[in-house]
Amino acid sequence: MKEPIETDRLLLREFIPTDDLGLFELESNPNVHVYVGKKPITHIDEGRAYIDFLHQQYKDFGIGRWAVILKDTNEFLGWSGIKFITNEINNHKGFYEIGYRFIEKHWGKGYATEAGKAFIDYAFNVMKVEALYAYADAGNENSRKILEKIGMQLVNSFEYEGDLQVWFELRNPNL
Repeated sequence: MKEPIETDRLLLREFIPTDDLGLFELESNPNVHVYVGKKPITHIDEGRAYIDFLHQQYKDFGIGRWAVILKDTNEFLGWSGIKFITNEINNHKGFYEIGYRFIEKHWGKGYATEAGKAFIDYAFNVMKVEALYAYADAGNENSRKILEKIGMQLVNSFEYEGDLQVWFELRNPNL
């Protein structure tokens, strides 16, 4: 396992099996899925399978989505992190994408921004990636604001899986 990342309020770490209940709370909420495919999970085993999938990503690519834990309470808030994308999205293939998803009661508290900034630092200064990308449903104003707050630049809009998306990019200033 990689060393966790700490921010002022958060502990960012690879998923462990006991994150299954928090992940189920997150991924079974239809409100969380309004802008991400509208397919909430219906059984905890789907969350457990996702954790297994993430562990395979850690092995295959050395990175993936990580659990976001509130340091003060050890509470699971959601996930954030960098994913290596192998399929083609918006004419890009083989790129690093930053993303986040949080349990609804934790929305609007700055956790996505705090985690996002930490992962940008990690991607650029530890992983030494050339660029990070992100995309969000064009109608998801809150997600777009977060991407702007963490320094991502809007590049274009495109259609993906039948929905209009917005594409963001951030280049590593150290390279």
